[in-house]
Amino acid sequence: MPVSTVDASALLLGGARLTDGRSVDVLLAGPRIDAVGAAGSLTTRGIRLDLRGYLLLPAPAEPHAHADTALTGASGAPPSHRPEDVRRRATEAALLQLSHGATALRAHVRVGDVEGLGFLEGVLAARRSLRGLTDLTAVAVPQLLTGVAGAGNLAALRDAVDTGAGVIGGCPDLDPDPAGYTEAVLDLAASHGLPVDLHTDGDDPVGLARLATMAGGFRPGLSLGPCAGLSRLPGAEAALTADRLAAAAVTVICLPQGGCSGARLRGTPPVRLLRAAGVRVVAGSGALRDRSNPVGRGDPLEAAYLLASRDGLGPEDAYEAVSDAAREALGLPGVRIEAGSPAELLAVRGDELAGALSLAYSRIVVHRGRVVARTSAVREYRDPGAALGLPRQGRADSGPGGGP
Repeated sequence: MPVSTVDASALLLGGARLTDGRSVDVLLAGPRIDAVGAAGSLTTRGIRLDLRGYLLLPAPAEPHAHADTALTGASGAPPSHRPEDVRRRATEAALLQLSHGATALRAHVRVGDVEGLGFLEGVLAARRSLRGLTDLTAVAVPQLLTGVAGAGNLAALRDAVDTGAGVIGGCPDLDPDPAGYTEAVLDLAASHGLPVDLHTDGDDPVGLARLATMAGGFRPGLSLGPCAGLSRLPGAEAALTADRLAAAAVTVICLPQGGCSGARLRGTPPVRLLRAAGVRVVAGSGALRDRSNPVGRGDPLEAAYLLASRDGLGPEDAYEAVSDAAREALGLPGVRIEAGSPAELLAVRGDELAGALSLAYSRIVVHRGRVVARTSAVREYRDPGAALGLPRQGRADSGPGGGP
């Protein structure tokens, strides 16, 4: 039986099931996968975690969250922009999303106007406190940006980049001059080598065509979301718009679980049409229990479930939209269950992907080769299950950590 030569800090995931049906051991050494072998073939001087009964997947990534306003829906009052208040709720929201499996987060944060950089300072403080648990990137989002009325926000946007925002965002639909707004954002992003992530409803094909033309060839990349209005366009117009977005290499980030403060319309764009045209479509959570969606869960597996059940994607494609495709949209390397791949993993109780998307209560989350979150659920029945000879899930087969 091969023995790992890595040190005692290694983690061996034993007996996990993959989506292709194989049962494997996966050895993690630091932030990368060191080795993968048939179940029972690997040993280690480090820690062994028994994952029999679990499906092992690449970890999801969250491409569109609103950490600055998260968890404020119950108060009914405008959310505080004091950095200490923002830090507390942004940290809690990120940990909640981490427990669901997201080991990388992109959080849209409002800057400018009366709030100044208060929201951003709080989210950046949360990012520092979360280091080693999850990777959080802040998107600076100004409102008005053109003309005399937008001059202050443009200055605040520049300050936000200097302060530590890693992506430049915005809401061109809300500005009197959407083209001028987009041009200002792209110019600033290009000068700092930053990606752009804009809110738009996508119900104006002329505006989208103009934006696609402006974004053509832009590096390191441009994302649009949630684009629910694309579903309201006539079929031929939607198809032409999809072709233009594909040609400009624009990523569309949809929000199957609900809306967010930067969008008027709810719903998803025509996901299959966009994918058929070659557009990369990924799914995010949007609002997490704020005034835009007071019951938002921030769960990437629910987003994938909705893409499969409502938008007609297969389970594999739906999960890719919240995992590898989402990571690619965030500029992160993809994850494969193979040696050399980043050790960003999610173990879900079950043996096949469709079931995991349907009912994924028990989860174990691995970030940079370490278990960083664990959620366990136990389902018990009174008598009928035993009487009918059905499988039983109980404490005797408790799985890792004392719960299945």
